[in-house]
Amino acid sequence: MSDDSQSPLQKFVDKLRNSRDFTISLLLHVILVSIFGGTVLFQAVQEPPDFEGGGEGFVGSSEPVAAPPPQTQVATPTQDISVLATPVNTSAVNAITTTATSPMNFNMAQMVMAPPAPTAPTAMAAPKPVAPSAGTGMQMSAADAKAIGDFTKGWGGTGHGKGSGSGSGTRSREFVFVAYIGQYGGANSGWDSTISSVGDIKGVINNGSLPNLLAYMSSRSKNKITTNYDKVTAIKLDSQEIFEKKPPFIFLTGSKDFRLTEAEVENLRKYVRLGGAIWGDASVPGRNSRFDLAFRREMKRVIPDKDKDWGELPKNHPLFDARQAYYPEVTTVPPGINFYNEPVYALKIYGEVAIIYTANDYGDMWQIGLLPDGKVDMRRNAQNQNVALNVNIWNNRDIYLRNISEPSLDLTYKFGTNIVLHLLTRWDSKVKSAPSL
Repeated sequence: MSDDSQSPLQKFVDKLRNSRDFTISLLLHVILVSIFGGTVLFQAVQEPPDFEGGGEGFVGSSEPVAAPPPQTQVATPTQDISVLATPVNTSAVNAITTTATSPMNFNMAQMVMAPPAPTAPTAMAAPKPVAPSAGTGMQMSAADAKAIGDFTKGWGGTGHGKGSGSGSGTRSREFVFVAYIGQYGGANSGWDSTISSVGDIKGVINNGSLPNLLAYMSSRSKNKITTNYDKVTAIKLDSQEIFEKKPPFIFLTGSKDFRLTEAEVENLRKYVRLGGAIWGDASVPGRNSRFDLAFRREMKRVIPDKDKDWGELPKNHPLFDARQAYYPEVTTVPPGINFYNEPVYALKIYGEVAIIYTANDYGDMWQIGLLPDGKVDMRRNAQNQNVALNVNIWNNRDIYLRNISEPSLDLTYKFGTNIVLHLLTRWDSKVKSAPSL
């Protein structure tokens, strides 16, 4: 049969027979399309980030990522894991960094990502100045006034002599008291940095910064201020002795970190609410030393009230008021060791100083005693020991320790005197003006 006599269908079949490869390919395509045309062969699987593995976690969604909920960090006995999350954005991948050591052998190649735009550092808020007591608006109750009055009544004089306990200014009054150096728990008791020698009577500290300051006050006032500087002792902060002896203030100093026990915290809280004061002086000048951080932290345990926080004493505080200060010429904070000039910080109760903190290391300056004429006290005892001079500090002046001269020492001694007299008298007006029972 000729090609012309073949029907069109027959011609098509013959072509298919002659094009076997094309036919097979066509049939396979038809079959595959028929079977799999409506099916997704591979589906993307998104796994959650692997935080515990210590590697980087990934978020694979292309949709905007919601802000994560607040994370709770759980301490484990073996390691401390802290997670630092980058700012959340709408990118497909967000990196999450962890400082933990990976417990798994995670070998995935690290994804290189563009770092996030730098953000401006958050500035530490400056301490808020503490308002003067008249601006607090806090009314002392009759019961509190009586308790504070009973606790503080022995500080303002003996009841005998000119102007005792009743003058209009501190210079017209007589004072008598005993001060103590706080001995607290921990490896560094704080008071050892103020002691040069210990007297024959057990526990009596006859040399060091606080005895030298008190001796200065007694000699300059011709004993109108009876400080009993030869009776300075250490007192345990968890002892009932505090409430028996009723010191007007407890002096705390040191150079190391420390943590008070719960018994010490409770004792000091009761003590300051009865009218006592805690005076902290750092043996390392300036902010952020170990003692500085510890003292601020531990005293906030003593006064944990949310509405009370560390603040600077303002320039119009009675401590700097020429009409009220014992030495009116000292109207500002004098520089301390190495010319540090931090303000005076305080925590208050009823608008009055309960805890006062000097961070300029006046204590080491006061280990250089001064005679009544303002000269350095070079006296020695029968054992040829200096009675009021820390030789190491004196010999290192202008080498490691600067601002140690007779004029600068005298200025800090006067300032210390003003602090002590303020702590002795600060409750007078509030107790008198409070409602009676």
